[in-house]
Parts: sequence; C-alpha cells; structure tokens
Amino acid sequence: MPFSAPTYAQVRRFFGGLVRAVYRLEVVGADRLPVTGPAVVAPNHDSWLDGIVLGAAISRELRFLAKAELWRSRLLAWALDGLGAIPIERSHGDYLAAARVLQALAAGQAVVIFPQGAVRGDRAWQRGAAHVALMTGAPLVPVRLVGTARALSRGRIGFPRLRVIIGEPIEVAHAPEDPAAATELTERLRAVVESLA
Repeated sequence: MPFSAPTYAQVRRFFGGLVRAVYRLEVVGADRLPVTGPAVVAPNHDSWLDGIVLGAAISRELRFLAKAELWRSRLLAWALDGLGAIPIERSHGDYLAAARVLQALAAGQAVVIFPQGAVRGDRAWQRGAAHVALMTGAPLVPVRLVGTARALSRGRIGFPRLRVIIGEPIEVAHAPEDPAAATELTERLRAVVESLA
C-alpha cells in the first residue's frame, strides 16, 4: 500500500465509537483485565464482529491471533499488519505463529485467542489459549460476548444491544508441556465463560 497502515489507536477510535453508537455497547468488568503485563484474553466466538466488538470494549491494546486466510486480501492484510495481528495457519501446527504469540506475551502484551477457533464448523473449544497460558504463566482472562451472533452471522444482520463481560482472570502457574493440564484448564475456561451473564 502506498500509505502507512492505521495504528491500533486509530482503528479503535473509529470502530469503538461506531460499535458503541450502533449496538449500544455495554461493558461489564472492564476493571478485571490486567492493565499491564502479559495476559491471554479468551472470549467465546459467535460472529465475525467479535474482534471489532472486543477491541471497542477494551481500552488496552490487544494482539489478535487470526486465521491466515484473512491475509489473502491485500487491503485486509495491510490493516491487520498495522494492528499487529498475528496470522496462524490452522491446518497444521504453526510454529511461527506460536513463537510470535510467546514473543508478544514476553513483551508484556495482551493476546486474544478465540478457543473455539472459528465462527462456523467444529465449535469445540480448543486447548490453544490454555496451552499458551500454561507455557508462559500469563493469566487467562475469560470474556463473554453477548449478542454478536444476532448482530452479524451467516444470513443474518441485526442491531441488538451488545454486552462484553470480562471475568476474573484465572491465575495460571507456569507448567511444562502437559496436554492433560491444558484440557482441564480449557474446560474450566469454557465453564467460566458460559457462566458470565
């Protein structure tokens, strides 16, 4: 692109105002998100709007882990790169994406990982967010996005009131590679997110 990509602050300022006006966005528990230091933010994922809504709701700058297919569009790739999003190839173990997530957390950033992975298809909760939290000892922050599927989903557009509910961070002790622990933590995370209302 012949001009520089937008900064996170610029995009948040634009979409934040739009989302708050159009969807009468309500944010609950904003003070529960750590203001500084590494954090793995783990929301449910029901709509293509989820990332935009989450960015509008949370004042802290976020790094989003996003499917690599989004970078096929030059315009979208330009914007995503400007936002510091991290592309991940979902069809196989993407070690480069994993390394970038770990780098971001080591630098004290907040990284958003959607445990459900995709809006469509297999909706099972994956262990990625829990695995990263265990590897780094970063707190796992449960977030419930309410109403986004009614706002935008396949064949549906609406203007419901949206809510973002941030739960108490789940403190995670640094632990070696342990699939059983990651599975257990994922189930705990899912239960907490689904209980937020």
